[in-house]
Amino acid sequence: MRAGRWAGPITYVCGEGSVVVDRVLVALGAAHEGSVGVLLADGVEPGPVYFDVGSGPNVPSSREWHAYDGRYGRPRAASLRGSCSCGWRGPAQYPLDWSALPEDKPLYEVDVDLSGPIADYDAHLSVIRGKAVPLPEELTGLLTDLVRALDGQADEEPLVALKALADLRHVIARTGQDAVHELAARDVPIDEVATALGTSEAAARTYLNDYLY
Repeated sequence: MRAGRWAGPITYVCGEGSVVVDRVLVALGAAHEGSVGVLLADGVEPGPVYFDVGSGPNVPSSREWHAYDGRYGRPRAASLRGSCSCGWRGPAQYPLDWSALPEDKPLYEVDVDLSGPIADYDAHLSVIRGKAVPLPEELTGLLTDLVRALDGQADEEPLVALKALADLRHVIARTGQDAVHELAARDVPIDEVATALGTSEAAARTYLNDYLY
């Protein structure tokens, strides 16, 4: 797991072991991408850090937690917390003990404990998953078996795997279009769709439109 940003995979479990089927949060617009957030001493969440690389039209910037190290005039982080691209911020703050941190080294070279912010984000993601519509056990098993079969064919018979995926594209396009039309016929509000898919309203709207156009 990266120390900067991450997104939680949706894992289907069937029989022995588990298989990561897809990162639905990423596929639906990265609506819940996690990161380690920063607070300054005054409790303010800072904007991006800009790096002076000389003249030029493009000035590189970063919001990674380790960029706020106080060096070269940059803001210095006072504490860390869990953060999500949906706007959620972890209620707990994890202070940085600068008396124990070397001031002449970048933070990414220091062993900083990020387990607190990461655990808080995982708890937030669990709430999102808990509100999402559950898949029937039979369908979950079929998806898991399908992924395992396709993975095996990709290594052993790549042409077979590609032909199967081509056929699946037709099934996905047709079934997705039918499902979107049914949602429209039932007048299901977009916020309910977003919650069921575990994503934002904007990402859900884009996802539905992909099946129509």
